[in-house]
Amino acid sequence: MNTRDSAASTARAAQDSTAFRLLARVGYVVLGILHLLIGGIAISIATGGGGEKADQGGALQQIQESPAGVFLLWLIVLGLFALAIWQIAEAVVERDQDAKKKWAHRAKFLGTAAAYLAIGATALVYALGGQSQSSESSQSFSARLLAVPAGVVLLVLVGLGVAAVGVAFIVRGVTRAFMEHLSVPGGTARSGIVAFGTVGYIAKGVAVGVAGVLFVIAALTHDPETAGGLDAALRTLAGLPFGAVILWVVGLGLGLYGLFCFARARYARM
Repeated sequence: MNTRDSAASTARAAQDSTAFRLLARVGYVVLGILHLLIGGIAISIATGGGGEKADQGGALQQIQESPAGVFLLWLIVLGLFALAIWQIAEAVVERDQDAKKKWAHRAKFLGTAAAYLAIGATALVYALGGQSQSSESSQSFSARLLAVPAGVVLLVLVGLGVAAVGVAFIVRGVTRAFMEHLSVPGGTARSGIVAFGTVGYIAKGVAVGVAGVLFVIAALTHDPETAGGLDAALRTLAGLPFGAVILWVVGLGLGLYGLFCFARARYARM
């Protein structure tokens, strides 16, 4: 058995594990909770409050300060790491006959896994009693990148990449492509899940897309403080004309995305 066959066999064995599938589904529940909290913080910003960071760090800090916070944080770590490993396994066992589509799917799975691992690592910091400022991390990353040769170009490419992810979320929401990987019952339940997913994906796409645009602005203005991640993106929306209304809608959409994640935990094909 060669290395590729061995990796595929290991990936299939992991996916056949009931315990592992359960942990991966817990990961979707975790994502739902985080998006509900981020959406709530965004709405708080729209109403003039919002001292917390409107990103994963702000959501995790709220959990850390809650009763049983440490237990919940460790559950988040396990769920997200399991979900990341599941995505990696999906990339390994991808069977599409079209070579281009196969590698596109693998890239999507691996990119999603990287995102889950990053959030899981942040949750691990909080579970161990620490804290993480994602906006400061984005700014320091931008500053380091701007300091290297061709740094402006590199940071623009990073921003365009992040913005492209945002556009991809919007497209998945508009086309309802997210339903391809769900086994959803008919009737009212299906209509609700489609509605939550559509609005949720579009709202998340808008927030992520704005974060990407801020990276590009940081590069063109040589101002790394402009790039502040999701929190900065949402606060930028709040500063627009009718910004409070826009942020209300986006915050509500992120909350609906959280509810969609709960449905995904139940109905995802795994």
